Amino acid sequence: MKEEELTRLLTLAAEDVRPAQPATAGWERARRVRRTRRAAGAGALAVALLAGGTAIAVRPADPPPPATSATPSPTRHPAPVQTPPAELSYPGDPLGRLGDPVAATLSAKPVRRALALHQPVDPQTGAEGRIRVLGDDGIVRDLDVVTPARTRDAEGNEAVPLKTGSLSRDGRTAAFAQTDEVIVVDLTTAAVRRFPLKGYLEHVLWSGDRLLVGDDATTYEVDPRTGAARKLPVSPWNVVTPDPAAPDLRDPADPGRNDRPNVLLELGGTPPSVTRIEWGGDGTHRSSGRVDFRALPPGNLVEEFYGRGWQRGDMVARAGWITTGNMGWLEGVAVLNARTGVVTHLLNLGRDRWKGCCEVLGWDRDGSVLLRHNPGGLLRWRPDTVEVTGVTRNLYGAVSLAAG
Repeated sequence: MKEEELTRLLTLAAEDVRPAQPATAGWERARRVRRTRRAAGAGALAVALLAGGTAIAVRPADPPPPATSATPSPTRHPAPVQTPPAELSYPGDPLGRLGDPVAATLSAKPVRRALALHQPVDPQTGAEGRIRVLGDDGIVRDLDVVTPARTRDAEGNEAVPLKTGSLSRDGRTAAFAQTDEVIVVDLTTAAVRRFPLKGYLEHVLWSGDRLLVGDDATTYEVDPRTGAARKLPVSPWNVVTPDPAAPDLRDPADPGRNDRPNVLLELGGTPPSVTRIEWGGDGTHRSSGRVDFRALPPGNLVEEFYGRGWQRGDMVARAGWITTGNMGWLEGVAVLNARTGVVTHLLNLGRDRWKGCCEVLGWDRDGSVLLRHNPGGLLRWRPDTVEVTGVTRNLYGAVSLAAG
């Protein structure tokens, strides 16, 4: 072969080689899709998607986090990307009784501890029923002491009042965000308290013995005993349900850490980031870093998170739309390290489901992630053992668990 012919062939071959940047391409694709979504729905602040009673709100993108310096590639865990088996097993679970008929009223038979709250929703008509309480004695009770109204936003979009964060971790108290107030129910005595709080309140979750309630842009911390409230510098959309038993996430090398005893996490944005918010006597400090997908096989990432994030120790679980290989915008759940932002496990739930099907409901004590699964199902996922089992079928509507 002549030298000029060899040179021409090598030049043509080099032109066919393109740099591989799956994560960057995925983030850019997510931004393009999100811009298209916003253009299609520019008049609405939120879109409620009723699918088995679950309401998913879509909102404007968050500003990107500040750039961070490069870090060494994290260690990859065994089987970091997992899928449920084709046929789920149902080994039996106390939560499986959530669908049982009502056998008592809360006023006549308060609970020692509630395992879950359930508000049935007819999958055909969208009509919701009364909220039910499953006690640790296996009896389903009607929440007869109060009937919370549907939540709504400033644009008039409505959703069922039971939210994933309504039930406290100890199963003793329930809270319901309402327009201009929050309702708190002591499930052990059936006592009801109402506290005025300005706004179209929709978000509700527990932070230890305190209640976090929010509208579209503001988060309040409420004392559930007195109703005393203060505003918090966190997003009501992306704040993670904290674990009171988790280790201190503040930087031990920061000399001002003791002046900022309040710490919460946010997880979200496009591209996704983890933000630690600390506040106290010397003001509010925010430190952000992009979610790190390098512990996953190339081409696997979360395009956008949805639902509520739940913390357990150093780990956070949250549902999202994911990319695996050449398949984009699949339903999935990610588990990541709250300190480093490294995603250690990804559960691929596929595409043939309703949009926003698989919201995380919390953690169980054995390290299982509990999540919704259509149609009307509830799953238990053990990321460390690759085990996915069914908890219950045909449980349509909203669910809140005493899990976290």
